[in-house]
Amino acid sequence: MREGMGRLHLMGERAASLFVRGQGSWLWDSEGRAYLDFDQGQGGNSLGHSPTLLLDALRRQAELLISPGQEQCTRGQLKLAARLCQATGSERAAFCSDAAQANALAVRLALLAAAEQKPAADTLVLLDGSHLALPLHLGATRVIRVPFNDLEALAAVVDLRCAAVLIEPVQLSAGVVPATLEYLQGAQRLCREQGAVLILDETGSGMGRCGALLAEELYGVRADLLTLGCALGGGLPLAAVLARGRIADEAGDWLPACSAEALLTVAGVAVLSAVLDGSFFGQIREVAEHLREGLAQLSRRHGHGSLRGHGLLLGLPLIGPSALAVQRAAREQGLLLGIARRDCLRLSPALTVSHGNVEEMLRRLGRALQRAERQCEEVA
Repeated sequence: MREGMGRLHLMGERAASLFVRGQGSWLWDSEGRAYLDFDQGQGGNSLGHSPTLLLDALRRQAELLISPGQEQCTRGQLKLAARLCQATGSERAAFCSDAAQANALAVRLALLAAAEQKPAADTLVLLDGSHLALPLHLGATRVIRVPFNDLEALAAVVDLRCAAVLIEPVQLSAGVVPATLEYLQGAQRLCREQGAVLILDETGSGMGRCGALLAEELYGVRADLLTLGCALGGGLPLAAVLARGRIADEAGDWLPACSAEALLTVAGVAVLSAVLDGSFFGQIREVAEHLREGLAQLSRRHGHGSLRGHGLLLGLPLIGPSALAVQRAAREQGLLLGIARRDCLRLSPALTVSHGNVEEMLRRLGRALQRAERQCEEVA
């Protein structure tokens, strides 16, 4: 390939490398350079790049049926819904194309259920830091935002007018900030007392990312509605809404019967089967501890902040250089990282990441931090 073909120009801006191949925790560009990927599409590539089990499942399904149309039902849809409900203790499942659609559907279901049970309820409570694409048809619903991890502020608005509360257990865009145990359990108690629907947005924290199938398990809470993102399909455009209890009973007439293609739901079955393997969560927790210890040492050595997050979803607060500067320096070292906010890196490697991958990442990140810190000093 001619020199320069590894770069793209999109919308007048010079884009990143042109990636042509991936395997596990690694990506290769068109010029043959390898990158260690500790972002994995913001964690969406749950099993890493091009995992064999996912490729095999897609190949088998493609030979039979790719798409009968979104309004038609397939075995894969039924199988994935049944397995998801069994694994999560849910009664109903609906599929969407992405996290935004899943959260919008969950909000709509919660408001419809509240209209049946609490006709006077007209309030949806969101937490500061959550970025939710709200449905356009909210009607007269009030949307109130309150500070995250502030139980007193939440208690002040969860009353008889409150229809639903939507919480992201680990707030990604706010800097990978996890809910405290007291807060999330308190939020559940408030919702139960006032008859409000508790929605947990697990589009970033679910599917094993935090060391359990769902982050709610770490807190001992149980949402009425729960959403999953593209990690369900191993990075493919597949998301889900899970309904429990009275919401599941009332949502029967409102949930779309079939809304995911045959190829996608088969991918979901393959990913879910891998995640539910008996030793999988133990392996995640083991390598996550290795990653956390190494990052903590690196952060102390360079004078940065304390780590945040759970499992293989971690935020590294920076003091001095910006997250963008460190991300660029890491890229020069062949390391891909995410940004949670301007002063915080986000690490969301494949759930199959190895101890060797972690050690190599730490070496490359250490060099990137040194470079970014030198640049920051030169500017100052």
